[in-house]
Amino acid sequence: MENNEKEVVVNEEATTVEVKEEKNEKPLSENGFVRFFQKIWRWWLGVWGKFSQKHPKLSKILYQVAMFWVFSMMVTVFQYVVMTFLPHIFGLELAATEFAWPNVELTWFGKTFNFNILGYAVLKKEGQVVIGGGLGYFIAYELATFFAQVINFPLQRNITFKSHGNPWWQAMWYFLAWIVISFLCNAITSIWIGFASQLGIPDFVYQILTTVITGGVSMVVFFFVFKIIFPEGEAKKKEAQN
Repeated sequence: MENNEKEVVVNEEATTVEVKEEKNEKPLSENGFVRFFQKIWRWWLGVWGKFSQKHPKLSKILYQVAMFWVFSMMVTVFQYVVMTFLPHIFGLELAATEFAWPNVELTWFGKTFNFNILGYAVLKKEGQVVIGGGLGYFIAYELATFFAQVINFPLQRNITFKSHGNPWWQAMWYFLAWIVISFLCNAITSIWIGFASQLGIPDFVYQILTTVITGGVSMVVFFFVFKIIFPEGEAKKKEAQN
């Protein structure tokens, strides 16, 4: 009798679990196309769930890298769209305004250009000022990257790294990191734009490459910045305090 009672309890518990799973799991769509991707998604969740149980630390890092990359790509596209139109909105007057430091003339591979850490040299083609340099491009670039990071910060903080730290303290360090990275990206951009303008590369092409290059540098540096300002164990500390 005791064995039978235990079996009944086990069966009842198993039934309860099955019922819960049936309640929580939505039925597949009647649409064959949608149902196909639903099955793939559920299969992937099962595979990822088993992998996470066996390798919790590795799975966490992979999750962070994947989500970080997705959100970074989103803001990179946003930045490219803004940079495509904003310098033209500022017009030729700002594009013709010199704003650059240290504005050192360099010659590499037979091409002469102005190297800058802050700002950009005025761009000219056949003696005429063109959009893509000067104060106009500098303001456009800084605005584009700033608003891209305003979007990126909460996504990375709340979803990628699931941080529960002080948001104002984290935002301050993030802002300081953005300033340093902006100087680095400005330096890279000043070299690339100098070459691109002399090679006659169309604006939209070098805008894409500029965004990819500077965005790639920013992604790598920002990932390690996030790992510092969003430290591990914040959630556990908060739960322990509560």
